[in-house]
Amino acid sequence: MYVKKSLLEPGLLEMDAEKFRAGFNRAPFLIRHRLADHPLFSLRRLIDLSTRLPEENIKYNAGDVSLATGLYEGPRTGLSVQETIRRIEECRSWMVLKNVEHDPEYRELLNRCLDEVEVYSDLIDPGMRQREGFVFISSPGSITPFHMDPEYNFLLQIRGEKQIGIWDGKDRSVLSEITLERYFSDTDRQIAFKEEYQQKASTFKLTPGTGLHFPVVAPHWVRNGDDVSVSFSVTFRTPASERRRIVYCVNANLRGRGINPTPPGASAFRDLAKHYGFRARSGIKRLLGGHRHSDPGRFGGRKG
Repeated sequence: MYVKKSLLEPGLLEMDAEKFRAGFNRAPFLIRHRLADHPLFSLRRLIDLSTRLPEENIKYNAGDVSLATGLYEGPRTGLSVQETIRRIEECRSWMVLKNVEHDPEYRELLNRCLDEVEVYSDLIDPGMRQREGFVFISSPGSITPFHMDPEYNFLLQIRGEKQIGIWDGKDRSVLSEITLERYFSDTDRQIAFKEEYQQKASTFKLTPGTGLHFPVVAPHWVRNGDDVSVSFSVTFRTPASERRRIVYCVNANLRGRGINPTPPGASAFRDLAKHYGFRARSGIKRLLGGHRHSDPGRFGGRKG
């Protein structure tokens, strides 16, 4: 069982309370952290971690792709996971180690970071749950294509530099309701990039010791600088974010039946009805035959 660290211990993150209150899940904002020299993020320790994680928790491909290439759809390099990390400086690759919380040491570090976030986030969106951690290891100049993610995220830059272009997830000229419905219902996790979107992007530069907050489903891309990049993504969900996911799943089903559904947030009554209806239907399916419904932990889209 995880026990929270004493609040008297030195903090790992530095966050401005006013900036957090104004920006959380509304707009990206920068923070600072004290993980840049942490031994868990040395390449040697990351190679060791990669040998302990299940194969399905590691995704990697060539890093010299376009912004419009689908996430995980870049060509393979032919190298093994461990060889990719050893040669990351010259092999032009991009890699993510997913759900590193399965490892005790990384889980403890993830929880220490998120305990500090929870002090602020619980005042806005209470009930932090499904804590997950992801480590990104990328060659110089590599690109993470245009995509979005289904959870609250703080991306902490450990080594190297990267530039991030990020969009407002509420801008329906970039991200339509239909795209969100297909994404949350697992129908299509890829989102199309158009060059005309660039003029609407906000751009941030991350260096070691800095981090960036990503609102839920804020489309973004990442371009690394001239050195090897290592980043640590600490993410979580809440009951409210889960309800929104469910409403989008129900809306996708309704649209498939020829109904034009009300978007989440437009009607609290309809959102609640969809949420409880979905839960009731899922419960009945499990009782009758053990059918699985869409699981919020199974999404593959990742930033970094």
